[in-house]
Amino acid sequence: MKVAVYPGTFDPVTNGHLDVLRQALTVFDRVVVAVAPNIGKQPMFSVDERVDLFRRAVNGWSGVEVLSSGGLTVDLAKSLDAGAIVRGVRSTGDLETESQMALMNRHLAPSVVTVSFFPGEPSVYVSSSLVKEVFRFGGDVSHQVPPPVLKALSEKRGSTT
Repeated sequence: MKVAVYPGTFDPVTNGHLDVLRQALTVFDRVVVAVAPNIGKQPMFSVDERVDLFRRAVNGWSGVEVLSSGGLTVDLAKSLDAGAIVRGVRSTGDLETESQMALMNRHLAPSVVTVSFFPGEPSVYVSSSLVKEVFRFGGDVSHQVPPPVLKALSEKRGSTT
């Protein structure tokens, strides 16, 4: 069985993340989505909320497991006997960052490869940060996020007003 880990903060999960996951499922038998804290940002959703949102977004999908993870992705990959780490690349900036991470991961765990997927239109320009900003200012993000996320965003807005 070919297993991969798809790490990210997913704050919140977007349709671009789901597009990358769909692509990964064409290559891997099982993809473990590892929702991580983001020490560099103030998240809108807690790790537990993000895990729940991702699980609801992929409800009924075969070959997907969603869990929280706070350590090194390569350590998680090794513990799961995963041979790959899945990453999404939208831009040249992403490519630079992802290549640095892939090289470090290769140094830490030579047996774990990094496989990058490119989200398609219309998700290529979408990021979780952009979704949150547009939503905060009243913009329509319904085409960028799955329905459970749109509902959760609306609930967050309602709880802060």
